Amino acid sequence: MTAPGQAAPTSALLEQLREKARLLRIHSLRSTTAAGSGHPTSCLSAAELVAATFFYAMKLDVANPNSLGSDRFVLSKGHAAPVLYAALAEAGVLPVSRLMTLRQFSSELEGHPTPRIPGVDAATGSLGQGLSVGAGLAIGARIGKSSARVYVLTGDGELAEGNIWEAAAFAANYGLDNLVALADINALGQSQHTMYEHDMEVYRRKFEAQGWAAEVIDGHDLAAVVGALDHARATRGKPFAIIARTDKGHGVSFLSGKDGWHGKALSSEQLEKALAELGPAPPVQKDTGRSYERKPLPAQPENFPATAAPEYKIGQSAATREAFGIGLKNLAAVNPKVYAIDGDVKNSTFTETLQKAFPDRLIEGFIAEQNMVSVGVGMAAQGLVPFIGTFACFLSRAYDQVRMAGISRSSIKLCGSHCGVSIGEDGPSQMALEDLAIFRAIPGATVFYPSDGVSAERLTEEMARRAGICYLRTSRPKTAVYAEGGLGEAVLAELAAAGVPLTAVRRMAVDRVPHSGKPEELLDAFGISARKIVAAVGSLLEERGTEVG
Repeated sequence: MTAPGQAAPTSALLEQLREKARLLRIHSLRSTTAAGSGHPTSCLSAAELVAATFFYAMKLDVANPNSLGSDRFVLSKGHAAPVLYAALAEAGVLPVSRLMTLRQFSSELEGHPTPRIPGVDAATGSLGQGLSVGAGLAIGARIGKSSARVYVLTGDGELAEGNIWEAAAFAANYGLDNLVALADINALGQSQHTMYEHDMEVYRRKFEAQGWAAEVIDGHDLAAVVGALDHARATRGKPFAIIARTDKGHGVSFLSGKDGWHGKALSSEQLEKALAELGPAPPVQKDTGRSYERKPLPAQPENFPATAAPEYKIGQSAATREAFGIGLKNLAAVNPKVYAIDGDVKNSTFTETLQKAFPDRLIEGFIAEQNMVSVGVGMAAQGLVPFIGTFACFLSRAYDQVRMAGISRSSIKLCGSHCGVSIGEDGPSQMALEDLAIFRAIPGATVFYPSDGVSAERLTEEMARRAGICYLRTSRPKTAVYAEGGLGEAVLAELAAAGVPLTAVRRMAVDRVPHSGKPEELLDAFGISARKIVAAVGSLLEERGTEVG
C-alpha cells in the first residue's frame, strides 16, 4: 500500500535496499565477532527498518549529520549500536573500515552510542529514553523552522518503560508530525519473551490511544517498510508509529527467532557459517587508526548581550525561585535560543514569568519529569538552551535521564525549586535533600545555590553562558537581599590569598550568619573548606577565560 500520490516502490529501489540490509547484517556480525562482545541478533531484526530509513526516507547531511537541516535518527535500543554504525558507514559518514574498531578502548564506536560519533545526538542504552530525545529534536526542528524529520528506533522490550509512554503522550499533545517511531517487535527480550510477544494489535492500540497514527507491518518486507515511511511523511497533525513484526536474528537460520542469543557475539566458526547464508561479503578493510570523533562536547554556548541588572534594594525580601523567573525572562529577552520546559508547576517555579513575557517560549511538560529532561536533551542538540523546571525533590525521579544527559555531554539547564527543609509544613516528600548529591555526582555538571534574589538572577544568566549541565536550586521562603560582609568577606580573603582575581568576582553574600569576625574564624566556625571554595570559584573563572593563581 502506498500513500496518496506516492508511486509504488520500484523493483530497483527494493533491490538496492535489500543489498543495504544485507550489508548491515554482515557489518554487524563481523564487528561484534571482532570485538568479542555485543548484541548482533538485536541488529539483525532491525536491518530492513534501518536500511529503508537511512537509504530511502532520510535526507541526511553526510558532511554535517547533526545540523538543523538534516534528518535525525535516534537509536533508542542502544544495544543495537553496530547496525547504526554500519548505516552511518554505508552512508559515508564514517569509513567502513572503522567498523572493525567496535568496542575498542581507542575507538569512538562504543558498545552503546554516544554523541562522540557524527550522526548521534544523545547517548542511549538506558532503555526507554530515545523517544523523548526524538520529541525534543522534533520540537527543536519546528522552532528552527526546519523541514527535517526525526526517526526513533525502539525495541519492544523497552516499550514496557513508562518513559516511552510519557514521550508518546507529549509528542501527540504537540502534534509532532515530524516524528516517526519505528518499533522493532521481535518478541524476545534479554532473558525471555517480551510482555506481549507478537501481539501487534496491543502495540497499535497503545500508540493510537496516545493520539498517534499507527501502522502494523512485516518488518522484513521492504515494500511494506517503504510504504509505511511514505504514510508517515504524508500524515499531518500527529506523530506516526511504524509497528514492525520482526524476528530476532533474522537472516541467519540458527539465530532467527531463537532464544538465548541476546548479547552474544558469534565465534569465528559461527560467523563463517552465518556469512555463508548471507551471501558474498565485501573484503575486510584495514582501519587507518584515524579518529572520527566529533568536536569536543559540550560545545561552548554562543555569546549574547548582558541581561538587565537586578533591581532589588538592600534589605528587600525576595524568594530565589521568584528571582529565577525574573532572571529567565530577562535572559530570554537577550537570547532567542532560551526556552523553558516546566512540569505543571510554573506558578511555583516561576517559569510563568517567562511565559507571560514570551508565551511561545515555555513548553508545558506536564507531570512527567523523565520525559522533560530527555526532551531538553533533544532541544539542546538542536542548538537551543532549554531550562527545565520543577520541584527539586521530583528531579530525583529523573536521575537516570540526567545521568544519560551527562554521558551525552548535553548542555541542559535545570532549576529545582523548594529545596531543603524550609518547606517543613509540607512534609518530607516535598523536601529536596538528595539533589545536591545527585547533581554533584554527574561528571561535568555545575551546581549553583543562590543566597538571595540578586545572586539567583545573575546565576540564571551564568548558566546560559556555561557549557554542560547546570543545576540551580532555589527556595520558597523570601529572604533578605543583603550587602557583602561577614562570611562573604572571609571567602573573598581566601580567594585573594590564593591568587584569584577578585575583579572577576562581582559580590558574595551569605544569609543568616554573623557579619563580623576574622576570616579564618568565620570559615572554621561554619566548617567551610577554604581550599574547596578556592577550587570551585577558580574553576568557574578559568572556564570563562580568566587565569587564576
